[in-house]
Amino acid sequence: MSNLRVILLAIVFAAALPETATAAELDGARLGVIWAFPFLGMLLSIAVFPLVAPHFWEHHHGKVAVFWALLIAGPFLASLGTAGTVHVLAHTLLLEYVPFILLLLALFTVAGGIVVSGNLHGSPLTNTVLIAIGTLLASLIGTTGASMVMIRPVIRANDDRRHNTHVVIFFIFLVSNIGGSLTPLGDPPLFLGFLRGVDFFWTTRHLWPATLFAVVILLAIFFVVDTLIYRREGHVPADPTPDQPVAVTGGFNFLLVAVIIAAILLSATLKLGTVTFLGTELAIANLLRDATMIVVTLISLRVTPEASHEANGFSWTPMAEVAALFAGIFFTIIPVLAMLQAGTEGAFGPLVALVTHADGTPNTAAYFWLTGALSSFLDNAPTYLVFFEMAGGHAEYLMREGALTLTAVSAGAVFMGANSYIGNAPNFMVYAIARQRGVQMPDFFAYMLWSGGILVPVFIVMTLVFFWV
Repeated sequence: MSNLRVILLAIVFAAALPETATAAELDGARLGVIWAFPFLGMLLSIAVFPLVAPHFWEHHHGKVAVFWALLIAGPFLASLGTAGTVHVLAHTLLLEYVPFILLLLALFTVAGGIVVSGNLHGSPLTNTVLIAIGTLLASLIGTTGASMVMIRPVIRANDDRRHNTHVVIFFIFLVSNIGGSLTPLGDPPLFLGFLRGVDFFWTTRHLWPATLFAVVILLAIFFVVDTLIYRREGHVPADPTPDQPVAVTGGFNFLLVAVIIAAILLSATLKLGTVTFLGTELAIANLLRDATMIVVTLISLRVTPEASHEANGFSWTPMAEVAALFAGIFFTIIPVLAMLQAGTEGAFGPLVALVTHADGTPNTAAYFWLTGALSSFLDNAPTYLVFFEMAGGHAEYLMREGALTLTAVSAGAVFMGANSYIGNAPNFMVYAIARQRGVQMPDFFAYMLWSGGILVPVFIVMTLVFFWV
């Protein structure tokens, strides 16, 4: 049974419970570290199985997610009772999981209808411009959307090059990760922050200096590296891709992106009252936002020609996998967040101490690197939530007094997802497409030599410039 079916059954079951049933609050200070094992098991499964058992993972990732979710269900039932457990689950689903998945669904569908056709010749300047365009798109249609729209044109432009691996690696650095740092649309961690109360444009205002710093340096490094390789190659074989004018089709989908942005902004400003469902208070404006995501998805599917989806290799498989895995993540992370909210009194007190100076002030450099280190190997969305809670968990405080800390957490989660193939979902998707198209991509550890040699020095300098306080 898939994760989504389990969720639906839980909601149906919850609806049958008396409305007076309320979920007891988890006391994070009383929870032992064993409560975190299902969450860690979930993240390690995502990190390890695709590498060591890809065939098993492809067919059974939903079962793995259900296993870890059910493992935490027993302690929940013992501590909160049946009604409390279901209401805690419903609270997480309705306020965080459903809006999160619906946004990803809308962006994924809209991006799948935008096709860049034709062929360019992959000179250093052309490649730099293509990657820069993808980097800008990432904050508008998400890192996954921008990666899927731009990776095929980039590969086509370089299919006559003897050495083109570095082009895809820098593409992953910038388009699949760092470029998504300017809006909550760009990368899942930032949208989770928005759902927790972070203003939509707060991210733009506070992350643009660090983002511009990283993007300019990396584009400059790429241009130099690509120029050296291009000159050393000398004469190259005839371009196997026939020359065709470059064209962008599916422009109506860009209008749908504007609708998505408008819906998100309005949900944060309109006050239309609330309704209560399954013991959870839901803002009507947020419900309208989520309904808009569904409508946008349906419209995009209706107006996009089948040929465009075929040209993009559009498939529901990645979206279904993300939906299943994040259902497990959102459920198993509940006790972890409760323990983090307990601060030094909780099981993660020593970890809290690592990101705090002796005088009790936050160590922003530590927040940047610890968030980034975990985001390099675990999914960056739940990692963001962990450190968001560790920093206090209150959006109003973090946007003002804790602005530098929240900036460090946001940058660490988004930027350092590029450090490995498994740090951010688009990384492995780009890797798979590139290999399918004949690009000699490095293996897991060889890729980390690239990221360690290029990204880590940039992040060290960035720490000294932005986060060393």
